[in-house]
Amino acid sequence: MNRHTVSVALLWLALTALGELLVLRVGLFPVAAADEAVMVDRAFRVLMVLGVPVFAFVVATLGYSVLRFRSRGQPTEDGPPVHIHRPWVVFWFAWTTALTLVVIIHPGFTGLREIRSHAARPVDLTVQVQGGRWFWMVTYPEQRVTTVKELVLPVGRHVRFDVTATDVLHSFWIPAFRMKIDAVPGMVTTVSATPTQTGSFAEDAQFRLQCAELCGLNHADMTVPVRVVTESEFQAWVAAQARQTRTVGAR
Repeated sequence: MNRHTVSVALLWLALTALGELLVLRVGLFPVAAADEAVMVDRAFRVLMVLGVPVFAFVVATLGYSVLRFRSRGQPTEDGPPVHIHRPWVVFWFAWTTALTLVVIIHPGFTGLREIRSHAARPVDLTVQVQGGRWFWMVTYPEQRVTTVKELVLPVGRHVRFDVTATDVLHSFWIPAFRMKIDAVPGMVTTVSATPTQTGSFAEDAQFRLQCAELCGLNHADMTVPVRVVTESEFQAWVAAQARQTRTVGAR
């Protein structure tokens, strides 16, 4: 093993250690306010842990090559071409293939199975969400409440969102929950989430229902505040919405 290989290996180990430290110790993710968000973040962290050595190897190899073998003006002609380095080709192919198979199995298959099994739990609350340019209409069919002002959810309750659209393709996305699904005209798609902590858009911008599919001129403004509250606060909000509906109807 020559000194260049040793130098690249030491640089690779140092960059890998620094990268893994950042991934495991530094808070890289926004607030995770649902069970599903924890699952998604866990899968993403696994991908980052596995990807750091690959990224570090590429950076170490390229960086060392550029700095160590840069041109010093002489000679001016090209060096002899290097067509292939068979051991490195075999090593790189075997390493990346094994890494790909690992992430397909975990968190790929295992993560999807975890999310799907969680979505199959009994539903505590159904919310119908209809997207249109450029608004979200939120309906609670069991509570007979409809609003376009905010999405209010009780903490600790398994919620199923029935999502559709009235005009063009939109995308239902709550960043704090990490769950996203297309809102398709003429079709109802479903996605589930179980909020695990109270919060609101006023406290953290991740608590919002955002369109994540480019849908026209005011796409960026197609957002509704999300508020996760206690069960008693949710029931009080439902009662207040019902009273407001009756008052408007009486007029």
